[in-house]
Amino acid sequence: MASIAAILDQTPYADLLREVGRVAEQAGIETYAVGGTVRDALLGRSTTDIDFVCIGEGSGLALASAVKQHLGGSEVHRYENFGTAAVRLHATSTRDELVLEFVGARKESYDRHSRKPAIESGSMEDDQRRRDFTINALAVDVRPGAFGSLVDSFGGVADLNAGILRTPLDPEKTFDDDPLRIIRAARFAAQLGFEIDPVTLAGMRLRAERVTMLSGERVSDELNKILCCDKPSVGFRWLYEAGVLHHILPDLVALQGVETIDGVRHKDNFFHTLKVVDNLVESFEGKHCPDTLWLRWAALLHDIGKTSSKRYTEGIGWSFHGHEERGARMVKKIFKQLRLPVDERMNFVQQMIRLHHRPVALVDDHVTDSAVRRLLFDAGEDIEDLMLLVRADITSKNPRRVRRYLNAFDLVEEKFKEVEEKDHLRNFQPPVDGGEIMQVLGIPPSPAIGVIKNAIREAILDGKIPNEHDAAYAYMIEVKDELLAELDEDDFRDRR
Repeated sequence: MASIAAILDQTPYADLLREVGRVAEQAGIETYAVGGTVRDALLGRSTTDIDFVCIGEGSGLALASAVKQHLGGSEVHRYENFGTAAVRLHATSTRDELVLEFVGARKESYDRHSRKPAIESGSMEDDQRRRDFTINALAVDVRPGAFGSLVDSFGGVADLNAGILRTPLDPEKTFDDDPLRIIRAARFAAQLGFEIDPVTLAGMRLRAERVTMLSGERVSDELNKILCCDKPSVGFRWLYEAGVLHHILPDLVALQGVETIDGVRHKDNFFHTLKVVDNLVESFEGKHCPDTLWLRWAALLHDIGKTSSKRYTEGIGWSFHGHEERGARMVKKIFKQLRLPVDERMNFVQQMIRLHHRPVALVDDHVTDSAVRRLLFDAGEDIEDLMLLVRADITSKNPRRVRRYLNAFDLVEEKFKEVEEKDHLRNFQPPVDGGEIMQVLGIPPSPAIGVIKNAIREAILDGKIPNEHDAAYAYMIEVKDELLAELDEDDFRDRR
């Protein structure tokens, strides 16, 4: 392997590391690049954050100020209680925007009932001891005279080369101190394609229940990172193996298992779900995770309603009728527990779960245009995302069956195009608006307006009239007497 200095010099931030080293030497501060910065350089991966450890009390804060003065960048953000400071540097022609974090080397001790450690100054080895995994406990001197000198107290390079995740200290203590590290182990395994050391995995299992003390935000942040991996199933399998998923996503774990009655069995819906998520991610072509995160969540939760809707009928077999609606209703509770956004992003996840079986019914050659219109109307601009999920949901190991389903969905999408060209149902707006209805029919703002709008919409979706103003206006005049006769006095009261 090339020298560490040579490897660091191949990174986009090599000049920056050397510049910080020069500032550190001028300030008389012993300074090391640590953790993910070194790990990713050795693995040839990119990074957006560079962490430095400085030896001596207050040295991290002092070096951050000196670097800011020397290199520019944003204001120094100081966290006095932890002895840390951060400086954000703007992107240049050779590198992306970077965040530099500076901290004094320290010892940490934990109260078992809290994730907040007691902190005191320490040596470089003390600082490495507090790290989560050996591959994150690597440090490289950045000062000019010693640039690239490696401090590897716990065999992190060997574990990097072997593709192993292992804790520097006894795993039970490591996970007892900070149970978030248990979830981070699964995340790193998924991101890096590493195995988890058996002793470390045993420690994860022994301390799995400790994750219940974590905030929803910390858990969901790690789950989002797992979902953003190229193969998310790896992370979720490790969480399952460690008994952690049972505490943070019990509704997902409840899908695991196969039941057999009269020799008829259903598939394991937990492992099917993980395959669906992987299939979905494989289908993205150059799309960044933030743009696809909520569709990934929809894939992860798309079948959670199957546990409560599972039924066996003699002579017919297993069914999961209504699992889509049940699953969609379960999403809000899960999002609240994980402190995920309870807004239009959650609504999107619910909508995808609610609709994910609808395209299957459209495979029939004799399906009506009305059924196609209704799905286009309900899915709106999300129809492409829905079809990505539907295609990902095909997990058969029979290649012929997979091809047959995919070809059928190609035909369904052709039907979408044909109907959309005629009816323009995406982002549907009533061809006759509320103001015109009130003016023509002489009624005040009231529920009666919604009844008229709904009747026009249903007529368009049923194919009785085209999605055009004149046709909708004529239909309104034709049916107004019949519709208004069905309403009571309250339906005509002004509700403003």
